[in-house]
Amino acid sequence: MSRGLPLLHRRRILVSGAIGGITCAAVVVGAAMAGQDDGSGDANASTKAAQTISCPAVAGSLPEIPAEARAEVDRNLALLDTQIAEADKRLGTSQGEGGPNFVQNAILGPLADKRKSTLDRIAISIGRRAEKPTGLDALAECTLSGGEAGAGTGAGGEADSGATPTAAASEPADGGAEQGSGAEQGGGADAGSGTDEGSAQTISCPDVASKISGVPAAARAEVDRNLALLDTQIAEADKRLGTSQGEGGPNFVQNAILGPLADKRASTIDRIELSFSRQGSTAPSGLDALAGCSLTSG
Repeated sequence: MSRGLPLLHRRRILVSGAIGGITCAAVVVGAAMAGQDDGSGDANASTKAAQTISCPAVAGSLPEIPAEARAEVDRNLALLDTQIAEADKRLGTSQGEGGPNFVQNAILGPLADKRKSTLDRIAISIGRRAEKPTGLDALAECTLSGGEAGAGTGAGGEADSGATPTAAASEPADGGAEQGSGAEQGGGADAGSGTDEGSAQTISCPDVASKISGVPAAARAEVDRNLALLDTQIAEADKRLGTSQGEGGPNFVQNAILGPLADKRASTIDRIELSFSRQGSTAPSGLDALAGCSLTSG
């Protein structure tokens, strides 16, 4: 008996040691796998964060700038840089929001609209003192670069319909009716609301037409086209609001509908003001304040 007890103890010790070794090995393997998973997640997050917006350079495409126009041109060149920085920030803070065309419709499209208006101002500034440069409109469009380049291209490129609102907003001379059709196609292809309020909500925007008076006769047709385009933009945004319930995060409506709508309206209002400037007239003041819109319950 005195010899049996130590042997039994030894067996128990051996069994306990084996179990302990297996447990330790499992813990080590689990930790290693967790480390790999975490690394993969970090890599994916870094890849998304690495995406940036790339836009054509403008300064190198300008002709010689008259001294009298230099300050205004420089201000607008700086504004182009600011617009890209703001869009990059929005790209980084809106990961996972919206549908497949969210980046095009909520970020790249509105950015192109803003750049188009700014490029117009640069061309007009130079044109007042020298020959007006042509072809600057081709520099308005931007793309995604870096990170998940394939996914970025898909978001912006699926989209004949996604890109249409930008084309409509930046080319008012083709006629209000055609622009309305194109813009509504863009709105239908993209998703838009994400609120729980239902289709009873509508978008309300300040009236611009009532704030405009003294339109030069030579600018009347262009002003009317842009006023019609403002109505089309609201109709498009309303359609998106009603057809895309339940998508995105808490800020989806602002980021995907109201924000882009305000950008488009600001660009269109800019073109109305430029219509006055081309004819040597001064546009009514305070129009810029009419760009923002809000939701109202129907």
